[in-house]
Amino acid sequence: MNKITKKSFYSFLALYLISSFIFLALAAYWFFTSQVSMEMNNNFYRMTQVADTVSSKVIQAHMMHKNYTLESFPNTSVALLDANKTILQGKLNQNVDFSKDFYMKDGGFTLVSKHASGHLGVEYVVVQSSQCNHNVASLKNSVAYTVILTALFIVIISVFLSYMFLRPLRDKMQEIEQFVKDTTHELNTPITALMMSTSRLKTKKLYDEKITKNISISTKQLYDIYASLSFLSFDNKSEVAELLAFHRVVQEDINYMSELLEKKNIKISSELQECNITIAPTKAKMLINNLLTNAIKYSTPNTNIEIKTTAKSFTITDEGIGIAKDKLDEIFKRFVRANSYAGGFGVGLNIVDSIVKEYNFKIEIDSTLGEGTKVTIHF
Repeated sequence: MNKITKKSFYSFLALYLISSFIFLALAAYWFFTSQVSMEMNNNFYRMTQVADTVSSKVIQAHMMHKNYTLESFPNTSVALLDANKTILQGKLNQNVDFSKDFYMKDGGFTLVSKHASGHLGVEYVVVQSSQCNHNVASLKNSVAYTVILTALFIVIISVFLSYMFLRPLRDKMQEIEQFVKDTTHELNTPITALMMSTSRLKTKKLYDEKITKNISISTKQLYDIYASLSFLSFDNKSEVAELLAFHRVVQEDINYMSELLEKKNIKISSELQECNITIAPTKAKMLINNLLTNAIKYSTPNTNIEIKTTAKSFTITDEGIGIAKDKLDEIFKRFVRANSYAGGFGVGLNIVDSIVKEYNFKIEIDSTLGEGTKVTIHF
């Protein structure tokens, strides 16, 4: 990842983690406090039930003139006290504050009940338990472990999501970097040719047809690159479509490419029937120019290119290197090249595809690797 992608990645990751951890902390706090409150209520009712059970049995024993023996209760201390606060039965874990009915002290809860009402001399039933605190401590550990595991899970998910969501940005940045490299390379060839040709002209100080053709070809290559970049960078939808003699524009483009065709020793055979369509002139030229340029670029020397127009179609067939079947679905994507045979930066067919879609045309490509490519546009 480059600096921009890394910065975006870490920014997204930090934002996601901070917001997730805040939400996790709030959720854990709410859950813990609600569970503690529930546990304390349950503990109160549990201790109250013990006190009521003991009081009921004391009263029942008194009514039946029987003695009562205090039973034991799990995780709970129970004591029976008389009016002088002397323990009659049972035991206490800590001193009792008789001014309160229910309270917590030193990690334990104490409940004082007067429901025995003096029967069998029992004035107070005191119930003490620390089970609630043990349960709360256990709950605290469980919540802590759950929060830690959830946080680790969130970290893993956040890293995965960061990579997934930022993948398009990373891919686009790589495309742009590659595009800049390819553009630099594409511009370097005609610029170098221009510099060498002008230098030779200055040295010879006379007209040289070959040098002049090289200058013309290089100038046209620079213009084509400029035209493609302008089409990609600026809004061309504002150009008004008009009824155009498409076959004449095709002939003009063939003439425009004549010097490049001559340099590569490629022959063109054309059958241009009348073809009138409604299209913006600049887009018609871009459509033809990109297809013809590709045909020339990917054709080997001493081969032929056939161009045909009918009332409702435009076809260009070359004897070039062809396109692999598994690449046919990708060739219309911007910055994608089917191969590295002749350079370029992968925008020509993307421009063609955008124009075809804008005017609801249909493009058909038939290609065989090593034999050539046939492109037909149905109007």
